[in-house]
Amino acid sequence: MIVDDQHYDVIIIGTGAGGGTLLHKLAPTGKKILVLERGGFMPLEEQNRSNVDIFKKERYHAPEQWYDKNGEPFSPQTNYAVGGNTKVYGAALLRMRDRDFEAVNYQEGISPEWCLQYEDLEPYYTEAEQLYMVHGSLGIDPTEPAHSADYPYAGVTHEPCVQEVVDAIAKTGLHPTPIPLSLTRQQDDPTGDSEVFGVEPALKLPNVTLKTSARVVCLHTSPSGREVKAVEARIGQESYLFLGDIVVLACGAINSAAILLRSANEKHPTGLANRSDQVGRNLMKNQLTAVVQLSAPNSGKFLRSVSINDFYWGDADFAYPMGHIQNTGGLLQDIIYAEAPPVLSVFSKLMPGFGIRQLATHSIGWWAQSAVLPDSTNRVRLDGDKLYVDYTANNIEAHDRLVYRWIDVLKTVEKELPTSMLQRGGMHPRGESPLQVVAYQCGTCRFGTDPSTSVLDVNCRTHDVDNLYVVDSSFFPSCPSVGTALTVMANALRVGDHLVERLQ
Repeated sequence: MIVDDQHYDVIIIGTGAGGGTLLHKLAPTGKKILVLERGGFMPLEEQNRSNVDIFKKERYHAPEQWYDKNGEPFSPQTNYAVGGNTKVYGAALLRMRDRDFEAVNYQEGISPEWCLQYEDLEPYYTEAEQLYMVHGSLGIDPTEPAHSADYPYAGVTHEPCVQEVVDAIAKTGLHPTPIPLSLTRQQDDPTGDSEVFGVEPALKLPNVTLKTSARVVCLHTSPSGREVKAVEARIGQESYLFLGDIVVLACGAINSAAILLRSANEKHPTGLANRSDQVGRNLMKNQLTAVVQLSAPNSGKFLRSVSINDFYWGDADFAYPMGHIQNTGGLLQDIIYAEAPPVLSVFSKLMPGFGIRQLATHSIGWWAQSAVLPDSTNRVRLDGDKLYVDYTANNIEAHDRLVYRWIDVLKTVEKELPTSMLQRGGMHPRGESPLQVVAYQCGTCRFGTDPSTSVLDVNCRTHDVDNLYVVDSSFFPSCPSVGTALTVMANALRVGDHLVERLQ
């Protein structure tokens, strides 16, 4: 074991939406900061997905195996690199709706209230949108919560084939809205991420040290168990100990929980900060269904650009929340979509002269996205060296209703589209994202005011360990129908303000 001869004020583990954004906030303090990242720097050709074959299943999957509740192994679609999963997300940054922070009645139960409200996070949403150069448009989406400032940049324009559909959707009385996107406005790497906006600027400062290819194994506490004294990591073939005053986990809801569980000791026999037995429990991830619509020819390599939230809280026929709709990016560059190319195989049988790539350039993809409820049996657990993800989706009927409702909308608008190839066929193949797509994972270290039912306090500090924080999506007590990334970024800025004050 090699003991690093430096002592750090803060050690941040992970560089994604939470860790990279927190680093942006803390770096200007001048405090000595160590950042540990399991991966390395992602080559630009991998980031610019229009140049690669996303349908190669091994691409963008972690080089390890996890196990489902039946003990079957799978390779998770998660990214170990500087910037984390923000290097491979669709760059869509949406605010949670204000009601998402309240107790909400779903068909299958109640989504719990958060220990802070939308108003508490709103200034940080605005700060995050400024930092990540979000392009969006206010005043269209009826569910959009109040903003204290407009988006810093106007919403993106739609691909011509998408614009045609958007115009037809608007005529039905729905409210298609430019989806808020983080964009660098650079040709070679257009989508924004936490490496570009968080890590790279911080590394220019002398007080910040980044170590890549550093896989954190566990955290070591003082004899009392009340504080973390060291972080153990593997770099190459060597084990290192890094010493610091404050330790922040930002590895994603699954891996952060796993690190806490692996850090069990005499004072924390069931896992670090796990007095409540909630570490790893209440894992949530949005239900995602891909729906394909044939269209006029397109490049297959365009950004996501439109969202529809008219069904977010239900409709006239269903009084419970249903969820969120957005178009995929071009089907030749949407990473999550690559997990479900069988939805195109239906068209392949009908149109045998078309291959997958040809169909992708004659199609628009849509994501139907619904919340799930927290369930303590949905959890991350360890068995020896194996990481298990015990997970069963819920809120199924609401999601199914959203999918069928959206297909009905597509059928309606297609009757008005002269370029539609589905006017007579009316087929819309669809497919659910499998377990290995762990996008939008959240909930494994929920925050709250009661230490018996939560892992973290309102500042995302663990109840049991004074100098240990978690700033990824683990802290979510409920799961919204929109993506988690912007809320993670905003919360990291909020926790950053708390830590700046603590470090004074």
